[in-house]
Amino acid sequence: MRSRRASIGKFAKGIVLGLFLSGFALVGGASAQTKDVVVFAAASLKNALDDASAAWMRETGKRVTISYAASNALAKQIESGAPADLFFSADLDWMDYLASKGLIRPESRVSLLGNSLVLIAPKGSTMQVALQPGVDLAAILGSNRLAMGHVDAVPAGKYGKAALEHLGAWNGVKDRVAQADNVRAALLLVSRGEAPLGIVYKTDTVSDPNVSIVATFPEESHPPIVYPVALTKDSTNPDAPAFLAFLRSDKSKPFFDKQGFTFVGKATSGS
Repeated sequence: MRSRRASIGKFAKGIVLGLFLSGFALVGGASAQTKDVVVFAAASLKNALDDASAAWMRETGKRVTISYAASNALAKQIESGAPADLFFSADLDWMDYLASKGLIRPESRVSLLGNSLVLIAPKGSTMQVALQPGVDLAAILGSNRLAMGHVDAVPAGKYGKAALEHLGAWNGVKDRVAQADNVRAALLLVSRGEAPLGIVYKTDTVSDPNVSIVATFPEESHPPIVYPVALTKDSTNPDAPAFLAFLRSDKSKPFFDKQGFTFVGKATSGS
């Protein structure tokens, strides 16, 4: 009897395993037939890029899957073999990093967008800050923290640190920085009232009604904020170049304009 039960158990396990493998094969087959364009994009692009990709999908019937995170994290994932078709970075450094590793197609690379860096506070705050040389942010913060992206890796954090150094304010606040994994996480800290001040992109504030801009950092206080985009070297998706062309076209420009980005790459009339 025990032997018979063992045989039945093995048989049942075999059926379950077979069904699982069959299901896996079906899913894999479906994925192969309807392969999405996979985009790795800086977190600050989310609202505009979601709208642009939705428009392209309506126009073409093709699908786009977008993974949002800090540019440094996405670049490292691509370096580790993550299957992205496009990389859309919030700074030149991380695109240059992948280029130095031979992981993008250089002929496809374009610097597409520009942005501004701002100091924000929770909505309703009466705080006033003049972002000029000698500004004492430490005194304004008191015992509280300044929210910003990781200053050694996240583009918004790097821009923010450079701006604070330029204004002579970095040494006073460097030990009171709440460093976030990406710029949207820094935005959320201020939006929730967990930090009285934060440094984000101007475009981020459009997506969150619970924050307000206190001041804009002078353009000369930090390197130009440029968003490059390129095809990855290993992309084999035939729809990826078409989606990149759409992003470069005047058809996508309104979606980026709406969020406050500037088009630094010349828009084309094609799709």
